Amino acid sequence: MTAVRLVDVFSERAFRGNALAVLHDADGMSDDQMLAVARWTNLSETTFLTVPTDLRADYGVRIWTIGGELPFAGHPTLGSAHAWLEAGGVPRTEGVVVQECSAGLVEVRRGADRLAFAAPPLVRSGAVEGDELACVVAALGVAPADVVDAAWVDNGPGWLAVLLASPEAVLAAAPDPVLARGLKVGLAARYPAGARTDGVDLEVRAFFSDERDFGEDPVTGSLNAGLGQWLVPAGYAPEHYVAAQGTVLGREGRVHVDVEDGVVWVGGATHTLVDGVRPA
Repeated sequence: MTAVRLVDVFSERAFRGNALAVLHDADGMSDDQMLAVARWTNLSETTFLTVPTDLRADYGVRIWTIGGELPFAGHPTLGSAHAWLEAGGVPRTEGVVVQECSAGLVEVRRGADRLAFAAPPLVRSGAVEGDELACVVAALGVAPADVVDAAWVDNGPGWLAVLLASPEAVLAAAPDPVLARGLKVGLAARYPAGARTDGVDLEVRAFFSDERDFGEDPVTGSLNAGLGQWLVPAGYAPEHYVAAQGTVLGREGRVHVDVEDGVVWVGGATHTLVDGVRPA
């Protein structure tokens, strides 16, 4: 029997974050088996915990979508660390869990009320070419006049990010499913000071394609990590902020971004909503 957990990530309220299926003790599973499980769960990602190959790591994880394996992803990192700890995992270093994934080692620190991962290095950064940006803006149904800036913020999944002039413009974006196929794009905008009473500073949306269709992700750790690595140094966001995501989908994602000594930490709440076993 293999332990299985369904974890809600990035929301204080149950069923308002991003769901993750975590399978423990998955060392004996083949790639085909992992892909079959990921397609069956039909979630954004499904993770499989393994014994790490790097002695510095506390556990290994493989991260799968219905279309294949990802080198890194954010909500699967927090959800997997949560599941590993809840199952009795004891990290080598108190207060810090080290995850091994295809992208390398990722530190996850344990706070009083949430976990946070250290953003991995970007594999692609810098400006977006004008023609490509124009195509992206048109595909997402965004008015060109609302675009403030854009950049590649790819830490593995392939994210391109567009900063808009207002949260209203972010929430109003209406992508064309045909034109947007193949894109992985994040939209973000900052709220004016004092506009929110709940501590939210940014509004974020994430759009992606997989083998199903073009769609919107509820709450996206990897995108928010890339946004933090771009927006803070560029002066578009403070060193400590909270991003809301999933609003249009009826979710209440809250992503805490903190830049400390040059490291971008991305954190959020994690809750196990289903705890069970899978037959051998």
